[in-house]
Amino acid sequence: MDRSRAGGDDDITGAPGSLDAATAPIRPAASTSLPGTGSVPSPLCHTVGMEDQARMMLGHIGLTGLPHDDVGDPDNIRKHHGMAQPQQDIGDILQQIMVITDESLDEAQARKHALNCHRMKPALFSVLCEIKERTALSIRGIQEEDGPDPQIMRLDNMLLAEGVAGPERGGASAAAAVVAAAAGGSPGEGNVEHSEYKEKLAQIRRMYHAELEKYQQACNEFTDHVMNLLREQSRTRPISPKEIERMVGIIHRKFSTIQMQLKQSTCEAVMILRSRFLDARRKRRNFSKQAAEILNTYFYSHLANPYPSEEAKEDLARKCSITVSQVANWFGNKRIRYKRNVAKLQEEANRYAVKTAVDAASVSSQASQANSPATPNSGGYPAQCYTPDGRL
Repeated sequence: MDRSRAGGDDDITGAPGSLDAATAPIRPAASTSLPGTGSVPSPLCHTVGMEDQARMMLGHIGLTGLPHDDVGDPDNIRKHHGMAQPQQDIGDILQQIMVITDESLDEAQARKHALNCHRMKPALFSVLCEIKERTALSIRGIQEEDGPDPQIMRLDNMLLAEGVAGPERGGASAAAAVVAAAAGGSPGEGNVEHSEYKEKLAQIRRMYHAELEKYQQACNEFTDHVMNLLREQSRTRPISPKEIERMVGIIHRKFSTIQMQLKQSTCEAVMILRSRFLDARRKRRNFSKQAAEILNTYFYSHLANPYPSEEAKEDLARKCSITVSQVANWFGNKRIRYKRNVAKLQEEANRYAVKTAVDAASVSSQASQANSPATPNSGGYPAQCYTPDGRL
């Protein structure tokens, strides 16, 4: 038993391929030798190795607490230099965005189709929705302008009153009323006397409606373009119908500034026409020469009391084809001018007095000739007188 045990021990310790060979894989590959020590078993070797690694790490980090690579680079320049690649990628993306406008329609359609078919499009849409929910809180408090602009309403009322705007697009009746009021007569008389004014007013009206039609067409075209663009973009980013409606309102408010300028310039043109034409005509409007002669004759013939009665005013108005109020106004203005310029108008008074005397003398001579007797053969002339001796 002992021998066999010894033999077995010899076999276990000495025979190649025995337990030493079987346990070879789990032995340490080499022993670590320290100064003043011999070979260290494998567990101790493992412990010393960990301490050595810790010492090496401390030496690598150094006293500053930074790695040796970062000791000479406290601002991490080398590390940031390694992050330059994402910035370059962002620059490429921005460059691609800048050249989108130079792409052809086919290229743009292909790019849009690729985006719509991309597998990450739903994720992109959800991210955009989240961002919009966060940013929409800041724009909810914005007060929108409601109601029409009072200045535009004032300009519209003015254009309607002048006969430029309105459903008729001609404004003939309104223009005739304006002309008649400025002329102080009936609408028919205004149409006859102020045909030039009506022609120029019609020209302003045509220009206004032509420009207004261009404005409305441009506004509608731009609004349709923006609405179609927003509807197309709503397939990629969240855009609600209310937001589209709000954008349309913003566009209309922008265009209303152009509309206000157009209406304001039209009103100014009408006012200039009125001041240059109607007001000037009304200031220098005079009666006819025949009417002026009749009125002046009556005035200077009644210079002691130049205040005609109502019957005389009606008679003068009928002779001059004017109204009684115009006769009264003429006499009032004439009395004022005469009192201010008595010396200057005295000559005119003498002229009319002489004219009145001549007219009266001619009338009296005609009356005396008509009342004198005549012989049958005289032909209306008085008969010759004969003396008793037969001489004339």
